[in-house]
Amino acid sequence: MPQLRSVVLGVGAYLPQKTLTNDELAKLVDTSDAWIVQRTGIKERHIAAEGETTSMLGEMAARDALANAGIAADDIDLIVVATSTPDWTFPSTATQIQAALGITHGVAFDLQAVCSGFVFAVATAEKFLRSGSHKRALVIGAETFSRIIDWTDRTTCVLFGDGAGAMVLEAQPSQGGADERGVLTTHLRSDGRHRAKLHVDGGPSATQTVGHLRMEGKEVFRFAVGQVTDVVKDAFAATGLTPEDLDWFVPHQANRRIIDMSAQKLGIAPEKTIATVHLHGNTSAASVPLALAVASADGRIKRGDLVMLEAVGGGFTWGSALIRW
Repeated sequence: MPQLRSVVLGVGAYLPQKTLTNDELAKLVDTSDAWIVQRTGIKERHIAAEGETTSMLGEMAARDALANAGIAADDIDLIVVATSTPDWTFPSTATQIQAALGITHGVAFDLQAVCSGFVFAVATAEKFLRSGSHKRALVIGAETFSRIIDWTDRTTCVLFGDGAGAMVLEAQPSQGGADERGVLTTHLRSDGRHRAKLHVDGGPSATQTVGHLRMEGKEVFRFAVGQVTDVVKDAFAATGLTPEDLDWFVPHQANRRIIDMSAQKLGIAPEKTIATVHLHGNTSAASVPLALAVASADGRIKRGDLVMLEAVGGGFTWGSALIRW
């Protein structure tokens, strides 16, 4: 029976010009390139310039994705932005990107699921498109985590960077087969009992401040490797597909050891895993779309490929999206 499916038309990315290498960080805190690489796999990260906001990064990534998709901004009627570092408490970052793109119709809103944000945003946009209420969506992950980092804390300041990635989705007719293009299935989870393990110690209601990121690294690592694979297994169960069917695994880019151990636990071959954490660091909600943009641009991800997205974020939140490219 004919139905609607959300098909990827294009992806895009934007990174601030300034890079911060491990050697440069070693001048700020007690660390070294060898220490950071051994524990995280990160070599460098990008840092937004003074006055360069999350919406500016998101706008540039959106323009790149629109060009890649071959459509105009005016063709978009839904914008979902995943971010934990909005320009303002309100209005939403999505409305600022909407205005910057010259779009005056449709709807734009933010979604907050920290590092899982982009996967949550894909799942949300997909439901709008599949319902028939909207035709084309811009799904954006954009962050300026450098603004909430405590640069005296070597356990966190070495991990994070700034950037944005975007995806254009279009509702298209489908017979519902796993071999047809589009988002096949999404699975989301959250468990608010874990707030203290990864959080920001400020907010308008609680402290009337922005606050800084705080993390219990060992606990986050343990959870990310040990608990979040259920959403990937759920995706396979929902579609009847297996890890062997995957062409690419695109996880949240937080830590190279987490990426490798998660793939191993899921039975996904190392050569099928996309990793860009060495280039970008942890860019939170931007990490998955940045990785997608890199792997699409260099020709690894091709039309018809089966791609699994997976992410875990503070709260905790975690989710997966299985896409036929």
